Amino acid sequence: MSASEDKVEGEEVGRVKANDPDMGDNGLVNYRLVDGDGIGTFDLSTDSETREAVIKLKKRVDFETTKLYTLKLEAFNMHVDPHYLAWGPYKDEATIKISVEDADEPPVFVAPLYTFEVEENAPAGTQVGRVHAQDTDAANNPVRYMIPRYTDVEQFFSVNSEDGMITATRPLDRETQPWHNISVSATEIGGHHQDTKVRVNIRVKDRNDNAPEFATNNEVLMCENVAPGKVIETISAVDKDEMAHRQRFTFSLAPEVAHNQNFSLKDNADSTASVYVLRKGFSRLTQDVYFLPVEINDNGVPPMSGTGTLTVRVCSCDSKDTILSCNVEPYVLPAGLSTGALIAILACIVILLVIVVLFVALRRQKKEPLIVFEEEDIRENIITYDDEGGGEEDTEAFDIATLQNPDGANGFHPRKDMKPELQFPLRPGVHPAANSVDVDDFIKTRVAEADSDPTAPPYDSIQIYGYEGRGSLAGSLSSLESVTTESDLDYDYLRSWGPRFKKLADLYGTKDCSVHEGDDDDDDDC
Repeated sequence: MSASEDKVEGEEVGRVKANDPDMGDNGLVNYRLVDGDGIGTFDLSTDSETREAVIKLKKRVDFETTKLYTLKLEAFNMHVDPHYLAWGPYKDEATIKISVEDADEPPVFVAPLYTFEVEENAPAGTQVGRVHAQDTDAANNPVRYMIPRYTDVEQFFSVNSEDGMITATRPLDRETQPWHNISVSATEIGGHHQDTKVRVNIRVKDRNDNAPEFATNNEVLMCENVAPGKVIETISAVDKDEMAHRQRFTFSLAPEVAHNQNFSLKDNADSTASVYVLRKGFSRLTQDVYFLPVEINDNGVPPMSGTGTLTVRVCSCDSKDTILSCNVEPYVLPAGLSTGALIAILACIVILLVIVVLFVALRRQKKEPLIVFEEEDIRENIITYDDEGGGEEDTEAFDIATLQNPDGANGFHPRKDMKPELQFPLRPGVHPAANSVDVDDFIKTRVAEADSDPTAPPYDSIQIYGYEGRGSLAGSLSSLESVTTESDLDYDYLRSWGPRFKKLADLYGTKDCSVHEGDDDDDDDC
């Protein structure tokens, strides 16, 4: 019987069966293990139907460890007739040998876990450590090594594919990453190319390559009336490097301020230092901030030193050294004018500006008056008149009212300066010979026409009605009706107006002059 080393726990290995010579119901056979080196590796049970002994794996077998197991098996009859006990015993034994078959298994690393160390800032190519795996199969195929990239994304390390030596590809910084956890896989060459992985932890050993610095960067607040010799601050330091148990820090003022007259520094020999005031009379008006450079040294290998700047701010304090204010702005304000007063003044200025803006906005939104005066009635409408007028009295050709309302240019409108008697009948009781006109009726009629005119402007307007009377004894005064030559004028009637118009009659009258014979003078007799 054989069992492969790739079988798992509980898997059946084989079966055996014992024959009952009686062939009856009382001849039921059962089995048990009595001896052998495989008792701890295999298990035995009886099949209730076939009455066979079933051998199963109790734990996995390894060909490389044990290649053969021996089991001693006993079969016995469970029900024996007492009359035949003397003929016994009614049982039998058998020896079973189980051979382990070799299976193709992945390589096995010598150690389940590897831990290495590498110096900080070591150059590229520095060897970190070696891993080793081998193929335990009978073929003993060679093994190749590699680092899965997902375990070393930034590729800090590489491994030799033949001997498993791990090296660093660049200098490592402990302060950035003190530990690197990667995996190395071993794959057999040949067979089924099975592989296995092992975890590798790499610790970066610290090196003193960082200068110490202040533990905190807070400003130091100092009162203006501070007394000389008073400690205003106790400073300490930290180091990014791995601080050893005996690591200490020392402090001193930088050379450029070692002899200043304001502050001094005392190293307390316990990795702290105290800052003292040397004088009195500090004033924020003179100087409100002081900068004090301090050198910090450690005792590492190699020793490192750094310079930190301590900021000291002068503040206003009360008699109990309670800080009231550390701002310099109140001291540059005008005398007698508080911050509250300035805020009130600014608020008033803002309110005035808002009122002015609102007033301008309301003025712009104010509506235009409904009444349009003649000097404001400027329109862009152009009415073309191409009729030649007949004179001053001919108003048919040019109607000025059309310019005030261009919409009425297309309709017919009666003339407003026609004779009243031609358009309106005379009232009873008025003699037609008087050639008079009822002006009241004339005005009312014109007002009614203006009110009912759909083309009239929608606002109040002034209607002017001019009429030149007819039938005057003086006649027309128009210069257009005057004669054009003086020869057509007759002023002889001026002689009949009396002595007062004699001069005019002599100047403009007709002269009937004749020369008489025998007269010596040249006077004309008219």
